[in-house]
Amino acid sequence: MQYLLLIYGNEAGMKSATEADRNAMFKAYGEFTASIIKSGHMRAGDALQPSATATTVRVREGRTLSTDGPFAETKEQLGGYYLVDAKDLDEAIKLAARVPGAQVGSIEVRPVMVLPPDYPRPSPRP
Repeated sequence: MQYLLLIYGNEAGMKSATEADRNAMFKAYGEFTASIIKSGHMRAGDALQPSATATTVRVREGRTLSTDGPFAETKEQLGGYYLVDAKDLDEAIKLAARVPGAQVGSIEVRPVMVLPPDYPRPSPRP
């Protein structure tokens, strides 16, 4: 089964982090990513630009409305994700606990909905 591991953290903390702290974090993420690629759990994953770069889109009464910034202000912002294969929720939680961001933020574990085989899907990224 596939699970999305959503990585939430405080962006303000990253802004005040030293270069050494940032380098240590990137090293930890690189090691974690390499380990889940090697174990066969990794399906996809990316880091996101800061939430200030987001645009929120809504359609109301046929009109498209876009707003700069995230939908809601929160203490923790979505900073990235991993899409993983895990045999069950327990295994997905164990993977989430190893994500470096779990030490300072939170990791939301969400099962991916299984859709019918004929449901349109994009082609995989190269």
